[in-house]
Amino acid sequence: MKKIWLTSGVSIVLAGCLIFLLFFYKGHQPSPSSNGGTQGTSAGNAEEIVSNSCISCHGENLQGGAGPALNKVGGKYEQSDIEDIINNGKNGMPAGVISNEEAAIVAEWLSRKK
Repeated sequence: MKKIWLTSGVSIVLAGCLIFLLFFYKGHQPSPSSNGGTQGTSAGNAEEIVSNSCISCHGENLQGGAGPALNKVGGKYEQSDIEDIINNGKNGMPAGVISNEEAAIVAEWLSRKK
C-alpha cells in the first residue's frame, strides 16, 4: 500500500512540474541591453529594438506615420542629437520610450540612415 502512495505522490509532483514548465517557465531571455557589449551596436539588435518600440509611430520601413519619417534621419541629425531626442523627447515624441542603452544603439544605427 505504501508503494502505491509513494508512486502516486511522485507522479503528482512530476505532473505539477510539467504543468509549471509548460505554462509558466519562459527560460532565459536576454534583453537587448544585457548582451555583455559584444553585439551592442549591431544592426540586428538595433533593428529588433526599433521593430519592438518604434514602428508603430514611425512606420514599418521608417517612412513615417504618426511620427516623422526616420529613413533618412542621419542626414538631418548627428548621432548625439538623435540619442537626445530618443531619451528626452521632442514635439510629439515622448521621452523614455526605450532605455538609455537601447537609445545609444538605435541612435548609432539611425545616424547611418542618410
